[in-house]
Amino acid sequence: MVDLTAQPFNLDADSVAWVEKTISEMTDEEKIGQLFVNMGAERTEEYLTDVLNTYHIGAVRYTPAKADEVWEQNNILQTHSKIPMLIAANTEAGGNGACTDGTYVGWEAKIGVANDVRFAYELGRISGVEASAIGCNWSFAPIVDVYRNWRNPIVSRRTWGGDVDQVLEMSLAYMKGIQESGIAPAAKHWPGDGIDERDQHLSHAPNWLSTEEWDDTFGRLYKGLFDAGLPSIMTGHIALPAYQKHFNPDMRDEDILPATLSKEINTKLLREQLGFNGVVVTDASHMVGLTGAMKRSDILPTAIEAGCDLFLFFNDPDEDFNWMMEGWKSGKLSDERLHDALTRILGLKAMLGLHKKPGNELLMPKDEAMAKIGLAEHQQVAEELADAAITLVKNKQPETLPISPDKFKRILVIPVGAAPSPFAALTGDAGIHPADKVAEKLRERGYEADRYESQLDKVKGKTNEEIREILSNAYAGKSAIADLTDNYDLVITVANVVGIGQAIERPYWPGTKGTLDMPWFVHEIPTILVSTASPNLLPDMPQVKTYINAYDDKDFNLDIVLDKLEGKSEFKGTPNTEMFPFPDTHI
Repeated sequence: MVDLTAQPFNLDADSVAWVEKTISEMTDEEKIGQLFVNMGAERTEEYLTDVLNTYHIGAVRYTPAKADEVWEQNNILQTHSKIPMLIAANTEAGGNGACTDGTYVGWEAKIGVANDVRFAYELGRISGVEASAIGCNWSFAPIVDVYRNWRNPIVSRRTWGGDVDQVLEMSLAYMKGIQESGIAPAAKHWPGDGIDERDQHLSHAPNWLSTEEWDDTFGRLYKGLFDAGLPSIMTGHIALPAYQKHFNPDMRDEDILPATLSKEINTKLLREQLGFNGVVVTDASHMVGLTGAMKRSDILPTAIEAGCDLFLFFNDPDEDFNWMMEGWKSGKLSDERLHDALTRILGLKAMLGLHKKPGNELLMPKDEAMAKIGLAEHQQVAEELADAAITLVKNKQPETLPISPDKFKRILVIPVGAAPSPFAALTGDAGIHPADKVAEKLRERGYEADRYESQLDKVKGKTNEEIREILSNAYAGKSAIADLTDNYDLVITVANVVGIGQAIERPYWPGTKGTLDMPWFVHEIPTILVSTASPNLLPDMPQVKTYINAYDDKDFNLDIVLDKLEGKSEFKGTPNTEMFPFPDTHI
């Protein structure tokens, strides 16, 4: 049974009565529909109202667009929904997670190395101001994973770091900031990412900690969040074998399930042992970490029966809705578990006060909302964070810094990337490589900067015959070292390696051995490596003497990087040793 008068809901008698009355008046279809979080395919009124009327969805998480478009979408949803909607955004790095013209503040890792809890609070506050303005009331953040494996491609920039106390402190500050705007945070990814090196989008990726190790890390972390009133969590498609076998000693290895489908993890550990009373939403249901576990027709009711309250994203809406309905009618999803899920979903809506106004009054006036997006004061915080966070991780050639046009007039800028990914556009890393931006900015500062053209660049758009001709002499026709040293004074390698959706987060070397894509030449010419994404590139380029983590490729951030390279300001970020465990002598 769910206690709506207790934390995190803390509802008064009238609000509890609204929840109970609303559930009692629902049709079977409305009860099943309330379990789904839809990812909208369109923003038209016709599409949105059809989804509401056909599937009776309880929540939505949309792809960001311009603020005015999102406001219109959310106004349609709240105006036409019989029961007020939970409207979620991924405000992991700022208001840009709610709308494309919102303020990017900075990734969690950037704040972690700045080591100032004020920025964690500001990230939450700014995200809340901008997201709530356009009608969001739920955020799939903060990310509370603990970075204990530098090979993990999901955590990377998307966590505060590897120290549990820091992760808890920063997460609580984020919660405080975003809740000031009436947005419910959903911490992720229960029961904890950052241990395995695989990507649950594409693979099985368990958390391998023992029960004692988990209790001392993620257990302590989540208990701290729950004690502070965290209203919701997102469960990842991450197994926790030690605890699953703890609660079920006869469980075979082949029977271990991702937490999303595990009653041992989402009921016995989460609800009973840790006492979490809030809402649980699944991570996206298309990930192989989930879909590889059982038939989709079984996944839907099993997830709710295991302890999840909301199911994130339809595959085919008709199929998924009917499979959830059939699962309930067949007993795979019990009446008790369905009722508890509905109680928590509506309890969260009541906690947010959504039941106290008609739907057409749940959003602030549009003109007022637009005035809260992308404020200059929000951008100032982002720039202050960049100044505090950009990190000089390694400097074994101190004579290289600072740089200047007098000292290094001729610079070759070399781009390095990850394997091509369809996720790149979603993470903001598609399009122009930051190496192009860096080269242009260097020219504006008085340098002669060339952008390296790799063999992969040279074969783009060519016919197969032309490609064969270009590459046929790749091994025999290497350039003389003098071609590099006689023409350039410095090399700046700009790496933009984003791992999400890749299974690994490692540089992708498009050239053959000995090309300039790979920084083999560090003993021939001064070389600086700047990473604009992954903070963990030294394992693949340990020979580089000067290495800087910039954490993103925003224009203002690159300007600050160059200011620091030129000695106009100091490097202030503190390298996170949890992210790169090798001793200094190895790098």
